[in-house]
Amino acid sequence: MASGVAAAAPARYNLQTPVTEIARQVYDLHDMMLIICALIFVAVFSVMFYSIWKHRKSKGAVAANFHENTTVEIVWTVIPFIIIIVMALPATKTVVAMKDTSNADLTIKVTGYQWKWGYDYLRGEGEGISFLSQLATPRAQIEGREAKSGNYLQEVTEPLVVPVDKKVRIITTASDVIHAWWIPAFGVKQDAIPGFARDTWFRADKTGTYYGQCAELCGKDHAFMPIAVKVVSPAEYTAWVDGRKKAMAALADDPSKAWTKPELIARGEKVYQANCQACHQPNGQGVQGAFPALAGSKVVASTSDQIQILLNGKNAMPSWKALSDVELAAVATYVKNSFGNSAGEALPADFKAARK
Repeated sequence: MASGVAAAAPARYNLQTPVTEIARQVYDLHDMMLIICALIFVAVFSVMFYSIWKHRKSKGAVAANFHENTTVEIVWTVIPFIIIIVMALPATKTVVAMKDTSNADLTIKVTGYQWKWGYDYLRGEGEGISFLSQLATPRAQIEGREAKSGNYLQEVTEPLVVPVDKKVRIITTASDVIHAWWIPAFGVKQDAIPGFARDTWFRADKTGTYYGQCAELCGKDHAFMPIAVKVVSPAEYTAWVDGRKKAMAALADDPSKAWTKPELIARGEKVYQANCQACHQPNGQGVQGAFPALAGSKVVASTSDQIQILLNGKNAMPSWKALSDVELAAVATYVKNSFGNSAGEALPADFKAARK
């Protein structure tokens, strides 16, 4: 399969086509359990209907009057026990394999936020890379003002990128409420719980882009929290890592730098485009009834209120603590001086002090 769309195609009536060994085992277990349940259904109802037909009153059947039968008791105890063992052995083998996160080639921390995902490459090639990934579907498509794209509600600003045929350990946690990182084609679903670190793993054996979503009801925009994993060849992955590290180095903030207002505005425009405009719109007018306009906003005019909302969130506005102090100060300053606003600037030191 070449892409997540291809992976999802057969899922209308069945599970998605598996691209990991664990997912294949889950698929086989699903089929086996379904067949066993179907056979039990047919056997039980066949005996029941045969008994009703064979011993009906019109044929002169007389109900037997007896209590207990050792043979019957043994049979209907032993047969279910054997069925349970037949089902439990392969299921246990798969569950044990799911939990074996040892000897991973790559370790990535996945943090759930309302309503986006944070990815931090902790070990292996790409160590040190981190970014946020959120819904990229335009608001106009969601509201029906534009035609929906082929990957409607699945597009993300940045997919998780991993190499093919490598064991990837995923450590999940969350910053606010319980989320769940779920990729059906990988056979992976792991809760992300605030204050806890859970882990799972996968080894994709086909390149392509595979889609999933948050599988725990996590608030208002739960349905708008997609996941995309791009599986590439080792050479493509190495090239991606090099490119990301160069880009991160170019954007690295000098903690001793004294930022000027124009510099903050220029930096803030990029932060706004990457993280804010999906809700507040490129023109800062927001979405009536859902996301407030930033143009002429009293919150934007008050630096202290703006800092508190950016750090802690409010109503539909999530917390943006995952961004650096410079990024937060930059986007705050950009908003203060855009969309017709003229409200001064915010400094990285302001956000650093507010975090304490």
